[in-house]
Amino acid sequence: MRMSEAYSERHDILIVDDDQELVQMLTEYLLEQGFFVRRASDGVQMQSMLAAKPADLILLDIMLPGEDGLSLARRIQPTFNGAIIMLSARGEAIDRVVGLELGCDDYIPKPFLPRELLARIRAVLRRKARFAEAPRADQPINEFKFGPYRLLLDARVLMCGNDEVTLTTGEFDLLAILLRHPGKVLTRDQLVTLAEGHERLPFDRSIDVRVVRLRRKIEADPANPLYIRTVRGVGYLFSPGGVHAHG
Repeated sequence: MRMSEAYSERHDILIVDDDQELVQMLTEYLLEQGFFVRRASDGVQMQSMLAAKPADLILLDIMLPGEDGLSLARRIQPTFNGAIIMLSARGEAIDRVVGLELGCDDYIPKPFLPRELLARIRAVLRRKARFAEAPRADQPINEFKFGPYRLLLDARVLMCGNDEVTLTTGEFDLLAILLRHPGKVLTRDQLVTLAEGHERLPFDRSIDVRVVRLRRKIEADPANPLYIRTVRGVGYLFSPGGVHAHG
């Protein structure tokens, strides 16, 4: 089965929005694209449907009757294994920032073209599928591979082919943290928390300085990074393309 078929044929999408006209349009469109679609108009219905059957992806509107979408996303994140794309008619930057900080996978302002939303859905599902078979947190990981690089955790070295890339202790630890969370936006607060047990990453602009130094060492074009990407106003994301973890 081709990848395009794998992520479009049987994935279950739950649309949570009280705009019935929009929901009907999206339902018909996504059904035509081969998805299975369910609909909820508020958080109560959403919770009931998720309890009955988990969803692969939720299209979650921010402005809902009762509990709003951001609050719902915050509440379900600890136990929800699928993806979340936030929808918002307000289009405010703060909504996007908060949504990403909550761990949502993408954000799209209304109005949007159905084809744009479809592209976002497919991109998110591809990322999820790419890491579906990643080692569990309780399985030891000794090596990460990305592009021409290998990060050897036990030896604490970064190799590019047969050549070692010189990293400081802080740069190594920061890169290891980013590699353990590919495709996920990490705020500076989260980087500080995840660095516990390593050299302490200070909660200030020195994190940004370390990112700049890492980019100079691993990016072909540091001004247009392929691996360590900035999510403005939020933090950093390690691009998942080509990252493999090995025990």
